[in-house]
Amino acid sequence: MNERTDRDRIIIRTSIIGIIANVLLAAFKAVIGLTASSIAIVMDAVNNISDAASSVITIIGTKLAGREADKKHPFGYGRIEYLSAMIISLIVLYAGITALIESVKKIIQPDTPDYSTVSLIIVGVAVLVKIILGRYVKGVGKKVNSDSLVNSGSDAVLDSVISASTLAAAAVYLIFHISLEAWLGSIIAVVIIKAGFDMIKDTISKILGERVDAELARDIKNTVLGFDEVNGVYDLVMHNYGPDAYNGSLHIEVPDTLSADELDKLLRKIQIKVYQENHVLLTAIGVYSLNTRDPEAVDAREKVSKLVAEVPHVLQMHGFNLDKAEKTVRFDIVVSFDAKDRKEVYREVCERVQKEFPDHTLQIAMDTDFSEDV
Repeated sequence: MNERTDRDRIIIRTSIIGIIANVLLAAFKAVIGLTASSIAIVMDAVNNISDAASSVITIIGTKLAGREADKKHPFGYGRIEYLSAMIISLIVLYAGITALIESVKKIIQPDTPDYSTVSLIIVGVAVLVKIILGRYVKGVGKKVNSDSLVNSGSDAVLDSVISASTLAAAAVYLIFHISLEAWLGSIIAVVIIKAGFDMIKDTISKILGERVDAELARDIKNTVLGFDEVNGVYDLVMHNYGPDAYNGSLHIEVPDTLSADELDKLLRKIQIKVYQENHVLLTAIGVYSLNTRDPEAVDAREKVSKLVAEVPHVLQMHGFNLDKAEKTVRFDIVVSFDAKDRKEVYREVCERVQKEFPDHTLQIAMDTDFSEDV
């Protein structure tokens, strides 16, 4: 069984557990809420139904995302999981808006609640069930990197707080004969709406494309640096096609003494090792040639490195090469996103280096470190 299949089975099994638990809780709460004329408990039941629907969507999304790559979608269908997470977020938002509308109606035309001991015991048990279910689902979601499960688990934990608050409202009514049902329903609805918006924001961020996890980037670079011929690893770019589905590219700096045959063997070894150890497919590896045979070029590299390091917001210089025959100096610089004007930083670097090498043509590229750890 491959890792993808095992992950999908875990997600589906966890979602089925969530569906069963939420349907049972919704049924009990609906009966209690209608019997006791409690809008808060009824809204809580509606929220459980939305949770069950979310689990169904998670299962469907996982199944679709697990489809093999084809001619139309050569990078696979993994991003469908982000779309399913978005749908779950919209369901949570809709449930919150619906709950707010119903609660406002009850504020205008209030009902007198009628609690029983049995109903309160069942709600109390529901609180414990949702706490356990929420922690379990969220924990599994983090373990298998499933946004849909994490969202469902977070929503379940929120539900436990909501259910606990309905118990508090019941206690206030029984002790002081003051009904807070409708007002509590409104507060619950606002909390649900906020949670829905937060989930949507996080999912949109992933769809747009986020900076690669800094730890993963370091692991990949360390893997590549493990080869004796590699002096540096730069320009790591990662493309995400679903949870834990990455294609990437990078540049390596190697001595100018390597032959084309030696370089070809090295690149293939790097691709295989990165895929085996980091589960990332490197689709391209660029090469920077490092001057090693010319002492003058080595000294020039040190001099330029010091000049560049003095410029604020320059994180790195790499790919340096001095060509005395063509009188060119070429290298790349990485400018931080923290710089107010990255182009101005680039111009300052060019000016400083040009003063040091007035008779040379500069070929300086401004790079972006997409794995910059901020």
